[in-house]
Amino acid sequence: MPDEETKTLHRPAADRATVPVPQATAQPTWLGPVLIVGIVLAALNLRPAITSLGALFEETRTGLGMSGTVAGLITSVPALCFAVFGVTAPRLSRRFGPVAVVCAGMAAVAAGLLIRPFASGAVGFLAASALSLAGIALTNVLLPVIVKRYFPDRVGTMTGLYSMALAAGTSLAAAATVPLTGALGGNWRTGLLVWASLAVAAVLLWMPIARAARRADRARAAAAGSGASAAVRSDAGPRVVRSRTAWALACYFGLQATGAYITMGWLPQIFRDAGVSASTAGVLLAVTMVMGVPLAFVIPGLAGRMKNQGAIAVTLGVFGLTGYLGLYLAPAAGAWAWALLLGVSNCAFPLVITMIGLRAKSPAGVVRLSAFTQSTGYLISIPGPLVIGTLYQHSRGHLPAAAGGGWDLPLVLMAGLLVPQIALGVLAGRDRTIEDECGMRD
Repeated sequence: MPDEETKTLHRPAADRATVPVPQATAQPTWLGPVLIVGIVLAALNLRPAITSLGALFEETRTGLGMSGTVAGLITSVPALCFAVFGVTAPRLSRRFGPVAVVCAGMAAVAAGLLIRPFASGAVGFLAASALSLAGIALTNVLLPVIVKRYFPDRVGTMTGLYSMALAAGTSLAAAATVPLTGALGGNWRTGLLVWASLAVAAVLLWMPIARAARRADRARAAAAGSGASAAVRSDAGPRVVRSRTAWALACYFGLQATGAYITMGWLPQIFRDAGVSASTAGVLLAVTMVMGVPLAFVIPGLAGRMKNQGAIAVTLGVFGLTGYLGLYLAPAAGAWAWALLLGVSNCAFPLVITMIGLRAKSPAGVVRLSAFTQSTGYLISIPGPLVIGTLYQHSRGHLPAAAGGGWDLPLVLMAGLLVPQIALGVLAGRDRTIEDECGMRD
């Protein structure tokens, strides 16, 4: 079953034409093992720029004089960058190759993380953060392509390794940022700067990988001729905008992404306003994020064995509703339980990725559905953190400090967003394909 699931999940990332026969003779023998290390190191860098900031959000807001609205804008930037720059990744990959683009993406991550701690105002900090997030967006899209291209017989193993590294980087930055900041003198700028070293290490490793991959690509192109390039482009496929299932998937993706980025950006602040220490709040966020490690393996396998995945969407939504209710009623007393519940709820991401593969018959259909779902979904998710920041500032300014730190209204909105998310998950989980809805054959 895991092999079948792997095929389903990775059809969008690997057209057969992208893995030509001469590959084994074209690339150097050392490239495979080093590339494994490079993939892990790149995946480790895909979230620390976000979760390290979440752990020091209060100090950063105060140090830069940000309003709640501006702070909410910063928490919306990841979704905006993922939507805008993720769309450019396939075109850049065709022009320069996926390995070179990932190398450039890691360089952008490192540059942004090196620059933003020295920003004197919110605008400079926002621009440096956007640079890092643009690199993350490109890498996020292309790492699965690299896995399928260079490890076609080990897609499941490599994808599991990549997913675990991503979750580990997310959790590590959330848990370790505050203690590292204290150990390095207590300055929030130093605490954010330390994560640039991880990105610099990735750049240093990916540079020789990119050079070797470019030489291997040239050798493969010379051996395979020009026929493969024409086969890579597959424009035949359903017009997904006509499919109700495609729209349900896109909106479900957008709402789950909204919840995830609100959690990464604001959950530590919710706990801190409830009286939890900064270091403990960072660990609680790490607990929430690390739940994705085991469930990223369990949920796709379970969903692949079911004709209708709506029950999983409902279950995940109920976990989230319970977690938000707990944050509303007793944020500090049950902090560990609420962190765990929200961590389970945030695992809607592997579910929606699985459903993308299940809701289309043809490879071209999966490619189009994946692009539509993710680009539209990330655009939908942009306003969420900004709205939460605005509500937080408004509530905090009109309520006494003892009244939950101004989080009552934002928490009601967070829980309310889960209701349409559940309904959309049920719609997207129905046993049908976009080809059938668009009246097209395979």
